[in-house]
Parts: sequence; structure tokens; C-alpha cells
Amino acid sequence: MGVTAFPHPANLPQGEIKKGKDEPDWAGIAAGGSFLAGALLLLTGRKKAGLAVTAGAMALTMLDQQDTIKQWWNTLPNLLGDAQRMLDRAQNTIDELAAGRDKLRSMFDR
Repeated sequence: MGVTAFPHPANLPQGEIKKGKDEPDWAGIAAGGSFLAGALLLLTGRKKAGLAVTAGAMALTMLDQQDTIKQWWNTLPNLLGDAQRMLDRAQNTIDELAAGRDKLRSMFDR
């Protein structure tokens, strides 16, 4: 799951070039290059350096995508509540299955 926001394509006919900014996204390029460097360092066995470079890349990405991070932060409590409800349902189902198992065992043990 990436933090990078993908632009929504406009309804342009195929072949028409979308006019946008002429300057590149230097923060995105720096973050991507840092992630790549961190991955290469991790693959070559330099774990501490790889983690440090990857942490720097994550910080760059978070600075570049502050609006996305704010949206995720505001959505997080709802997601955690949904996960808690799902776990509660699973626990209730497991308890019901255990009760049924115990009932069946008591019937067969007679």
C-alpha cells in the first residue's frame, strides 16, 4: 500500500496529451530514489543503512503527501472500530462453535 497519490485521468480522447506542469515532482523523485537505494542496501545485507535510508524516504513521502496522511489519520479510528467489531463477531462465533463441540462430546461420552 503506497502513499503516493495517483492523478485521476481526465476524460480525454486517446492520443491527446494532458497539459500540466512542466517541472518534475522533485520530492517524488527524491523519495522514489531513496526507496530504491534503501531497497538495494537491504538486499546487499547492509540492514542498518538500508533502514535509515528507507526511513528518510518515508519522511520525504510523508512531507510530500500531507493531505493523504491527514485523511488516513482521520479515517483510522473508524477502521479500527470496524476491525474490533469483526474480531468480536469472530470471537462470538468461536464461542458458539466451542459450546456446540462440548455439547456433542457430552452426548457421545454417555
